[in-house]
Amino acid sequence: MLEFVNVSKSFWTGTQRKVILDRASFRVELGNSLGILAPNGTGKSTLINMMAGLEKPDEGEIHRACRISFPLGFMGGVVSKHTARENCRYIARLYSLDPDYVEAFCRWLTGIEEYFDMPIGTYSSGMRARFTFSLMLALEFDMYLIDEGMPQTTDAEFNRKAGEILRERLANTTVIIVSHQAGILEKFARSAAVLQNGRLTMFDTLEEAKQLYDYETQGTEIPDTTFVNSG
Repeated sequence: MLEFVNVSKSFWTGTQRKVILDRASFRVELGNSLGILAPNGTGKSTLINMMAGLEKPDEGEIHRACRISFPLGFMGGVVSKHTARENCRYIARLYSLDPDYVEAFCRWLTGIEEYFDMPIGTYSSGMRARFTFSLMLALEFDMYLIDEGMPQTTDAEFNRKAGEILRERLANTTVIIVSHQAGILEKFARSAAVLQNGRLTMFDTLEEAKQLYDYETQGTEIPDTTFVNSG
């Protein structure tokens, strides 16, 4: 379970205060994957980072009663001066996992051979992405966080192997995904929400959320429906 209780978050842009969340309260139960529709610039990544514990709210409380992943594609937490092997074993110990298993899994999935024992700071951006994605897949979570769709690399074989593992993993876990495109959410979400102007409005279905989203972003007419603001 993940729960936000009267959570507020904002930033000073230099000219005005940008509100990400304004006293938002909502709860995501395990087994009920959530898709959040939000236009670009509304704070999708900030919201996901707060869920993961990477950013703190200005006000309110965030309760995590399950194992929640860092955002898919997140590049933090890896020490560039250490090798992939050293990073694997360190992260494994942080999560109380078998370092030998995590190292072997990442070696197999990345396929970067001798580079696995070289400092990550020497990697190309593509190799680094393969490693961090592999490391995320080596750690099993109850709830996965996705920002704007599946991360991809330039290596087709890696994408195939990692994609198969991820699809299998997501079929048996809970997903929270944020995007500005409703089509991306359809593959994962059972319920949905719309983030706009600091308000997070929850819906039972993606279709209901899409109606409000289209109305607020494109001016499309919507049926006479009562919307309940989660904040």
